[in-house]
Amino acid sequence: MTSKGRHDEPDEDPGPLSIFDRDEDDEPDPADPDGDAPEPAPRRRRGRRLLAWTLAVLLVLAGGAFGGLLWAADHYASSVRRIPDAFPTLPASEQPSAVPHSGQTFLLVGLDARSDEPTTGRDAKAPAWQAGAQRSDTMMLMHISADRKSVALVSIPRDTWVPVPGHGQAKINAAYSWGGPALTVRTVQDLTGIRIDHLAVIDWNGFRALTDAVGGVDITIPRTIEAKGDAREWLAGTHHMDGAEALLYVRERHGLPGGDLDRTKRQQNFLRALMLRTMSSGTLASPSKLTGLLGTIGDVASVDDRLSNTDLYDLAWSLRDIRPDGVHFMNAPFGGFDTVDGQAVVLMDDGAASVLWTAMRTDRMDDYLAEHRTSADILGRDVS
Repeated sequence: MTSKGRHDEPDEDPGPLSIFDRDEDDEPDPADPDGDAPEPAPRRRRGRRLLAWTLAVLLVLAGGAFGGLLWAADHYASSVRRIPDAFPTLPASEQPSAVPHSGQTFLLVGLDARSDEPTTGRDAKAPAWQAGAQRSDTMMLMHISADRKSVALVSIPRDTWVPVPGHGQAKINAAYSWGGPALTVRTVQDLTGIRIDHLAVIDWNGFRALTDAVGGVDITIPRTIEAKGDAREWLAGTHHMDGAEALLYVRERHGLPGGDLDRTKRQQNFLRALMLRTMSSGTLASPSKLTGLLGTIGDVASVDDRLSNTDLYDLAWSLRDIRPDGVHFMNAPFGGFDTVDGQAVVLMDDGAASVLWTAMRTDRMDDYLAEHRTSADILGRDVS
């Protein structure tokens, strides 16, 4: 029985609509090699054409979005200011050997530039180094494990008494003043035996701007610290700090019982709060947010010119699965205070430090932390 207005023909199953499918009716008849294959039914032909166009449009849109993301990533990574000649020009035989498959080690430097103008970042108006104009006020070695599951940051106090090549014994922060990034890298490499892969530098103007750019950070002060001299009073409790207040927090040392050692812990505590804020917002796991983060960093910090745009983005993206408990902060092993030529200096415990540097050089920081959890100066939750 047929419906009104329809021809008497059997119902036809259109089959799966795919640009890769071909119907048996579309194939030539092998018994009639000279015959033409019958045309597909109009409905099937229209369906296939519609699907092909849909897939083409989706591919164009996806390609455009991906291309836009790559452009944005490259654009923001390009905004990160590069430092030329950041590494010593010594022959490889006179520098620590790189250990294959041992992760990456960055030297992080905070500058006391004594300048009202930015010296790092995209808007720098003054050079990142000018002889005698800047000293390193903060110095950390950051080791990223090869499996990208852990990060260890070790502070070297700025008053640490060390050999500075070509200048004899001096405070480690003088290396930047005398010879800029290259002499600083060489001094740290000679001290630790670790080959530095990359360098990142930020001045206090950049530090303040970065803090404001992320909306400030929350820092908990466990007990009230009374004002002392130029040092301000800090009330116990959680403080939401903007850039100006955070700068006071990380630079102060005169009101702290451990002086420069407590100061480095404050710097670590701030950096930990900043990292937690970044991780909790899902920035590292979102390509679009990550490009924005690169833009923010590019506004305030500078890195060595060996770190390409691709390297910078790939490194940040590779850390997307890192968890807060995989990031560890500590001070280099402390060997006491001393006075040398009228200068108050910090001494390093060379024996204990040698064990730490070996663990970092060979990518065994997790083992080191497990073995020295009670003896190492690891950052806790109670930071003055």
